[in-house]
Amino acid sequence: MRKGIIIPLIILASRVFAQNENLDMAMMAKIRDEGMNHSQVMEIAFRLTDANGPRLMQSPGYFKAANWAKTELTSWGLVNANLEAWGKWGKGWELKKYYLAMTSPYYEPLIGFPKTFSIGTKGLAHAEVVLIDVKDSSGLSVYQGKLKGKIVLLRRIDSLPLALKPDVIRYTDSDLFKMMIFDPKATVPSNNAFLSFMTAARLLAATKKFAEQEGALGIITTSPRNSDGTVFVQNGIPYNAEMVSGLNDISIGYEHFMTIQRLLQHQIPVSLDLELSAKIYPDDQQGYNVIAEIPGTDKDLKDQLVMIGGHLDSWQGSTGATDNGAGSAVMMEVMRILKAVGINPRRTIRIALWGGEETGLHGSKNYVKNHFTDTTTKKFNAEGDKLSVYLNLDNGTGKIRGIYLQGNSAVRPIFEQWFRPFNDLGASTLTLQNTGGTDHLSFDAIGLAAFQFIQDPMDYGSRTHHSNMDSYDHLSGEDMKQAATIIAAFVYDAAQREEKLPRK
Repeated sequence: MRKGIIIPLIILASRVFAQNENLDMAMMAKIRDEGMNHSQVMEIAFRLTDANGPRLMQSPGYFKAANWAKTELTSWGLVNANLEAWGKWGKGWELKKYYLAMTSPYYEPLIGFPKTFSIGTKGLAHAEVVLIDVKDSSGLSVYQGKLKGKIVLLRRIDSLPLALKPDVIRYTDSDLFKMMIFDPKATVPSNNAFLSFMTAARLLAATKKFAEQEGALGIITTSPRNSDGTVFVQNGIPYNAEMVSGLNDISIGYEHFMTIQRLLQHQIPVSLDLELSAKIYPDDQQGYNVIAEIPGTDKDLKDQLVMIGGHLDSWQGSTGATDNGAGSAVMMEVMRILKAVGINPRRTIRIALWGGEETGLHGSKNYVKNHFTDTTTKKFNAEGDKLSVYLNLDNGTGKIRGIYLQGNSAVRPIFEQWFRPFNDLGASTLTLQNTGGTDHLSFDAIGLAAFQFIQDPMDYGSRTHHSNMDSYDHLSGEDMKQAATIIAAFVYDAAQREEKLPRK
């Protein structure tokens, strides 16, 4: 109880003694009007998703979207728009044709989607399914000589939980209060779930390798998340592997997977029809980010930077609307808003749409390495010292509710004032809690001020993240307008203030 009292008092004290940010309320009103009443964010989202298809890194869809974004940013008056190479990434992969159905003991189309670098079947293939029932990789030898031309299924022992919670959720006041009083020193993470996941992952990897060596046609996988028509699908082999997989790796609906498993456990043979065609793109293996900027105008500050970004690449199961077409569209809309209101920023404002995020933040990591990192100290160099702040958006389509401070308590009173004109839009929460897995971490790793906004979860975790449901229809236009408006205001505030934002 005492902790719950002390922390809010500390927050209150920071409000009392915070330096006044001298916000330009006339500009705040102009940004709000442009962002909320003249938005183009959903048109941008359409162009990045429906018009270009999946943006799997190094695929034609990725390059189509990247080049469209570069051209569009230039048309708004941004300068130096380009696809900037950051180093070797690897080959590209694109699905051309796919069909999967159970043909025996009866016919049923199966909900599923191939993982990246599935090799293909060279036409329609008919194959029996073999259930592999082992506790660890040492038991795989029992199946030696039995898998050639077959489709493999690794037995599951879980079950489908009842869907007692809604798919779409927003943060409650209680949720946001818990974030606000979060104390990182009092949090002790548990490794049990991670260790269990890694044990299962190692067995699956060993089974795939064994199946490929034995000449299997493919493997089908699932998880309890693959329910109600939603299939979560990612990479079949490492993104930059020099060798292409000799296996077809397909994620299917949990209900279909378990039907096949039960049939095989009852000694009822199962056969599938599979047709899969894919294309490998081996020529240009460089990774690319989309970069553009609004130049600074202050003779003393124009060499300093305010950066914003979100990742452009997606997985292949759909068009990557919430992950992260939403973030990319919002950040592009931010730049459009700033140009539309006639901003003349003191500092240079730069947008980056990152490539290779889905496989390990590669676009942002390499950008930070190439531009901002001292190779000796592994901290920021002189160029990095000119960066005031990096702001990121990559948690789906939900509206902004606040910001993760990344442990940087010095920015709390600043951000509190920046949020104040938008408190009526539901944005005010400041938390020392961090969120992982987004591109702000690449900047934070070398000591730069970098932040990800808190967003309402919506159906990001339950339905769209890395799934075949990650389409335009799961975007919330009103939420994305709110996000673009608030971020545009933050960017303006950061570009105009006398000092750079404080670092940890």
